[in-house]
Amino acid sequence: MYAVIKTGGKQYRVTSGQKLKIEQIPADVNAEVVLDQVLMVGEGDSVRLGQPVLEGASVKATVLEHARAPKVKIFKMRRRKHYQKRQGHRQNYTLLRIDSIVA
Repeated sequence: MYAVIKTGGKQYRVTSGQKLKIEQIPADVNAEVVLDQVLMVGEGDSVRLGQPVLEGASVKATVLEHARAPKVKIFKMRRRKHYQKRQGHRQNYTLLRIDSIVA
């Protein structure tokens, strides 16, 4: 069984037991969170779609850790204009383990 969920402005296809990095959410480590914006649930050939979300469907997950992604280096340059700009960015994320899908 799999589900398509929406969190942090992004959509993810998840299955039970999967580990998933999402945008940081305000939850404690080892806490159970319920993701209730389920867009689609599928099992084998049967697929249920929401309009836009499925009523009564949810995904239960456990927060494993809060961390930061590797640094992304941003470099801008204008040739022959003596302009160079360097910048870095590290995105915060939450690592989840998907426990169950309730459809």
